[in-house]
Amino acid sequence: MSRARGGTSGAAMDSPEIFDRAARRRRRDRAAPSYAAHDFLRAAMLEGIDERLASVKREFRDVLDLGCFDGSFAPPPDAAVTRIDAGAVFAKQVGGTQADEDRLPLEPESFDLVVSAGVLDSVNDVPGALAQIRRALRPDGLFLGAFVGGQSLSQARAAFREAEADRPAARFHPMIDVRSAGDLLVRAGFALPVADGETLTVRYPDLFGLIADLRGMAAGNVLRDRVPLTRRALAAAAQAFADRADPDGRVAERFDLIFLTGWAPSPDQPKPAKRGSATASLASALRR
Repeated sequence: MSRARGGTSGAAMDSPEIFDRAARRRRRDRAAPSYAAHDFLRAAMLEGIDERLASVKREFRDVLDLGCFDGSFAPPPDAAVTRIDAGAVFAKQVGGTQADEDRLPLEPESFDLVVSAGVLDSVNDVPGALAQIRRALRPDGLFLGAFVGGQSLSQARAAFREAEADRPAARFHPMIDVRSAGDLLVRAGFALPVADGETLTVRYPDLFGLIADLRGMAAGNVLRDRVPLTRRALAAAAQAFADRADPDGRVAERFDLIFLTGWAPSPDQPKPAKRGSATASLASALRR
């Protein structure tokens, strides 16, 4: 059962556009046919989301899979799922709707659960996307998200900085860390917000294997101000990457997975105690 509708949300549209929306859609379409061979990061995100969901003892009737890729997220039993993806091919494969995550065609309070794995790191208006997710949730509805952030791709970033030291170019997306992710949840109006992270290390024989994975998972560079990569710069970056290899010849690349948990506000949720309502002083507790 679909809960999407035509048109876009009333979210503010004045955020700076750092990502090329059309290029992002094209990259997702190109990645779709062979995505299953490169989906290990999203699989790890979905595993973390499933673990968090398993600790919630309640039923979910209407679920939104936002940034659905190949539809590999399995909703709770008996739940109706709506799938949305920015790529036309992914959306068509799963019978979903094509839409950008910060321009969602959703009715307010349509879902009990929204899950988003692997897309928020390349959305132009992340605060706006989170605010729209929160509005799409019914009171006490749950949002579980995950994306690549933190210090991810530190080896590749260092290699390109070294290779293009004379004329640096924008090759990598800016990353959101755990603290900023928590702040974004609060800003979007979520109750009981939690942001935490896990680090995944993947060992590559060369830079080209990493690039193939990034392209295969639709995680290539879609910055608006990106510039073409010359063969000379690529060769220099490949050598700088290889210079960082361990004795076995492989480079340990880092991926930080940022997980988000937030609830749509509801009067039934626990509230923090009012300031000054404590019946014992901290000094007394420390003396004991």
